[in-house]
Amino acid sequence: MDITQKRNGDIVILVIIGEIDLYNAPEIKDIINKLIEERIYNVIIDLEKVSYIDSSGIGALISSLSNLKKYQGGLKIINVYASVKKVFELTKLTSFFEIYDSEGEAVSAFSK
Repeated sequence: MDITQKRNGDIVILVIIGEIDLYNAPEIKDIINKLIEERIYNVIIDLEKVSYIDSSGIGALISSLSNLKKYQGGLKIINVYASVKKVFELTKLTSFFEIYDSEGEAVSAFSK
């Protein structure tokens, strides 16, 4: 798994490439916690290039969302496709997470 960061104003977009599993899911939580320390509370996670996510990855996303909400922040997810989308649907997390088709839609949702 590889994670790159980019910014759109006060929002950080994390672009994840590869698989999210038990071994690397904690890295997502670590990055989000560092962002919180930097007082960045609005995060978008781009899953377009993620081919697989397991329960540990889902847990890391849930934990990260909870931590950001403590600071009136939020976590939005974009570009969820194929097998990863199926995991979100099977676990009924499509209603828990705000999922958007594009970065622009997710950025706009933060300003509402």
